[in-house]
Amino acid sequence: MSKYKRILLKLSGEALASSENTVDPATLDKVVGIIKSVQDQGVEVGIVVGGGNIFRGAALAEAGMNRVTGDHMGMLATVMNALAISDSCRKNNVDVLVMSGFPIGGGVCEPVDHNKAKQALGEGKVVIFSAGTGAPCFTTDTGATLRAIEIGAQAVFKATKVDGVYTADPMKDPSATRYDTLSFDEAISKNLQIMDTSAFAMCREHDIEICVFSMLEDTNTLSNILKGEALGTIVRN
Repeated sequence: MSKYKRILLKLSGEALASSENTVDPATLDKVVGIIKSVQDQGVEVGIVVGGGNIFRGAALAEAGMNRVTGDHMGMLATVMNALAISDSCRKNNVDVLVMSGFPIGGGVCEPVDHNKAKQALGEGKVVIFSAGTGAPCFTTDTGATLRAIEIGAQAVFKATKVDGVYTADPMKDPSATRYDTLSFDEAISKNLQIMDTSAFAMCREHDIEICVFSMLEDTNTLSNILKGEALGTIVRN
């Protein structure tokens, strides 16, 4: 039995891509399989997905585009990724609800409503939150933390390419070591940029744990963490 009743899973847009496709159907099915295994443990799952596989607002701004315009494009990219995940959920018989941080008509998805989201989660649906916070100049890390607070999640699980938070970039420094646990104050003071400082601060204030882990390399990792195995890095008060 998991110690968490409800979690928020933060996925990057890049995690959904392959060398051939901006959104890879095989990866989507793998993600949905992981979600189903978590639900089988009695855990309710909300998801916030990024859009970096399609557009990244900050990078567009560096190239000369207006930052607000670039961020709006990035938020729309997250909607596309959310719809792709929801389509794979439905094909795999997983009930799902997609919500957007700003209104989108035509029956594409619903605007974020924390009460509707909590009701849907309680009914066994996966709720996918797109369009970040609904405002420019905020990252999806901050959006994930905000949605976790709104739905009363006990933890934010951030899926990354590495299996936790390290003392240095393990891709560049082979002597880097992984933290098993960190406090929010340590994560902020050490300037560990695995998540935004604002996201760390919001989770600290609301006593929401953050788990940084690698999800797709071993599809059992998230399920095993929920069973109590010491995998990834836990950031807590």
